[in-house]
Amino acid sequence: MTLKWQLAMCLYTGTQSPISDSLLPMTTQKTILGIVGGSGVYQMDAIEDARWEAVDSPWGQPSDELLFGTVDGVDCVFLPRHGRGHGLTPSGINYRANIDALKRAGVTDVISVSACGSFKHELSPGTFVLVDQIKDLSKHRDSSFFGNGLVAHVSMAQPICPRLKGALAEAAKEVDIPHAVGGTYVCMEGPQFSSLAESLTYKSDGHDVIGMTNATEAKLAREAELPYATVAMVTDYDCWHPDHDAVEVTDIIRVLNDNAAKAGALIAAVAPKLGPDRKNSPLGIETMLDTAIITAPEARDADLVAKLDAVAGRALGVPMKKHRT
Repeated sequence: MTLKWQLAMCLYTGTQSPISDSLLPMTTQKTILGIVGGSGVYQMDAIEDARWEAVDSPWGQPSDELLFGTVDGVDCVFLPRHGRGHGLTPSGINYRANIDALKRAGVTDVISVSACGSFKHELSPGTFVLVDQIKDLSKHRDSSFFGNGLVAHVSMAQPICPRLKGALAEAAKEVDIPHAVGGTYVCMEGPQFSSLAESLTYKSDGHDVIGMTNATEAKLAREAELPYATVAMVTDYDCWHPDHDAVEVTDIIRVLNDNAAKAGALIAAVAPKLGPDRKNSPLGIETMLDTAIITAPEARDADLVAKLDAVAGRALGVPMKKHRT
């Protein structure tokens, strides 16, 4: 088995790489941290010298303009997932345009801060859960950049980058945010909340939190060779808890606002830990497509190849076109 395919199998199974980190391809990129804000997080006050700019995408319209700036010397780009004013449903978000726009803006790593429900007593409202697994139950999403004419299969065995998750755990401890490290995020379709039967099933399956967005985002980020991490900010107990009413929007607004403030503090603390001098993900995410694209060069759809200039340009040898206005 060649070294290339040994690495591919390690990524698929989540086992240790057969070579040391020092032999993995090194990046000369500086860190440009992408932050995707979920419900309640429509701006990021931690970002300094902030400016909103439109970034066009061949995949359609992103959720909003992108907010460019810095946090403690680290370049950052913020995108409100539902748009400012929350005009987009979880199923109505153009996830492909969002991830493409972030990649086109130069983002090297993505942190999602997202509201969620909890399936465990100890994960009470206000707790931030740094998940390491995702279960995708969504149904009506475009969850891949690839398709007929250019086929690719990326590994999602480890959907969360451990380097980002570790930095977030250190930052949460530093700013005294109640948090848990590890757990499974269930991604439902929405926009309705769970039925009691569904909630009890997810709980009995041993899952930790539930949301409506992060699985789609994580898959697309992986295809775009962007390390990704989820900060699941608990707002409620879904509807399984006998001592708490079924979740309603009016009940979670206060928690959402409090969580949004803590999310800003977390980003302010994690940015310097990642630093301006970037390090690669231990999962080799930055070169994921080297072992994922299966379509022979002569059989590739030229239009799709051109559309993938930002997402897969490195692997396809296609220069990225400028779409920033």
